[in-house]
Amino acid sequence: MSNHDGEAFFLPLGDGRFAATEHTRGPWSDQHQHGGPPAALLAHGMEALLPAGVQLARVTFELPRPVPIADLELRAQVLRAGRAVTTLSATLSTVADGTEVMRASALAMRTLDPALELPLPPGAAPPTAPRPPGQLAPYVLPFFTAPIGYHTAMELRFAAGRFGQGPTQAWMRMRVALIAGSAPTPLQRVLCAADSGNGVSLVLDVRRFTFVNPDLTVALWRLPVGEWICLDARTSVGGHGVGLADTLLWDEQGPIGRGAQTLLVAARQGP
Repeated sequence: MSNHDGEAFFLPLGDGRFAATEHTRGPWSDQHQHGGPPAALLAHGMEALLPAGVQLARVTFELPRPVPIADLELRAQVLRAGRAVTTLSATLSTVADGTEVMRASALAMRTLDPALELPLPPGAAPPTAPRPPGQLAPYVLPFFTAPIGYHTAMELRFAAGRFGQGPTQAWMRMRVALIAGSAPTPLQRVLCAADSGNGVSLVLDVRRFTFVNPDLTVALWRLPVGEWICLDARTSVGGHGVGLADTLLWDEQGPIGRGAQTLLVAARQGP
């Protein structure tokens, strides 16, 4: 990982508590986080409860309020452990007053030993593969207002489409660790990037509109290999104030899953 000398989205404080750093800062407020890092932190809590041979296959996140750049408490639990499917949940709350700011529900499924993998027939031809990230130039999203934040902690390279003009294919990878002192898991790499589907495929002028997602769902049929995650993303919006960002997720070997974000679309107030 191209790490910045131990920099991270979160610093561990012990007993399930983490200090969010300025690298988590999102585009809508200097005081609030982008959704990707706290989503990955919730996954960290749930992954720690799973035995070997079981992977999180679907995770849904809800953000009832903006996640502050502050000390947070992570709590995760297994709701039901079945032979093949396990259900889990997790929450993030502020240490200062215990306010819940983000929650997750997940399905984990047992996986087969590689020697026992199913002899599946060839599937349909995959969609057009994005150009490899090594052939592309870095790009920094322009609608972040602070000099340091999520937009500088994640490397971004567009493989197809143009920023601000609809559907795109955009590669992303973490420049900093999720938690200081720990390497991110493949799932955590996906989640740090997947919440950017609406950002890389925006269709609205950010000077006139906001398009905040109060949720994110990611479903994976396999975990990614390598650092790079590609968001093959498309945003659709309605004049009634609701939108959807639909993202096909890739690694450098092919498609791995899908992400969806429901969008709350609003006109900006004031001059």
